[in-house]
Amino acid sequence: MFSPADIAERLSDVGFAKSVMSLSKMFFLAIFAGIFIALAGIASVFTNVYANKFAGACVFTCGLAMVVTAGSELFTGNCLITLAVLERRATVHGMLRNWCVVYFGNLIGAGLVAAIAVYGNVFSNPEVAQALIDTAAAKANLGFGDAFVKGVLCNILVCIAVWMSFGTMTLEGKVILVFLPIMAFVVSGFEHCVANMFYFPAGMLQALKSGAMPEGLTVLRVIFRNLIPATLGNIVGGGVLVGGGYWLIFSHRKYSAP
Repeated sequence: MFSPADIAERLSDVGFAKSVMSLSKMFFLAIFAGIFIALAGIASVFTNVYANKFAGACVFTCGLAMVVTAGSELFTGNCLITLAVLERRATVHGMLRNWCVVYFGNLIGAGLVAAIAVYGNVFSNPEVAQALIDTAAAKANLGFGDAFVKGVLCNILVCIAVWMSFGTMTLEGKVILVFLPIMAFVVSGFEHCVANMFYFPAGMLQALKSGAMPEGLTVLRVIFRNLIPATLGNIVGGGVLVGGGYWLIFSHRKYSAP
């Protein structure tokens, strides 16, 4: 294991690299991350129905495991670029450039998987299809404040999972270390904006296909009552509380204990 101070330095290096990455590489890696999270979402929906919510939360952890080990750009994890910005290694412009491109790429990847899954009859089981629609409807009907708070709590756990994964160089270590925080956020019902980029299009497309759109599951509600507040909450939880908090602790490289 690397020490927490070493992890902070490694994440600062990575944050700088992400901020200057070429747009094409950044975009396509972001699409992959959206695909990985969406595939984990599909597996989680099935597991929720066939087993229970706890098992579904455990299965969903494979999404971040793929992101961390296969190489891709995930918006929620990239909120930690704030660490490199605060250390003046990356610029605010570079961070915002990364966030915007990666957010859009995640949306494309997750939406693509949602469309393929729905129109490829992946959710042919009526119980699974209804569970997917119900999940999307419940998320769309959250209050702005509720979605924001759940977004904050979610990305504290996601960014801690990413932070912990940088504590080891072994593949099995990374997979194990992301498991518990991600399971915790899913089983708690917190809001992850990239996961919701799958749940909303998949739920709405499945509802249109079945001819029974739930009340309140509209594009405006999805955007203004979930995606915007959840995204802002994810930024605060991951970028401000985790990235900023650890910067305050480990930024002074010349500090020496008495």
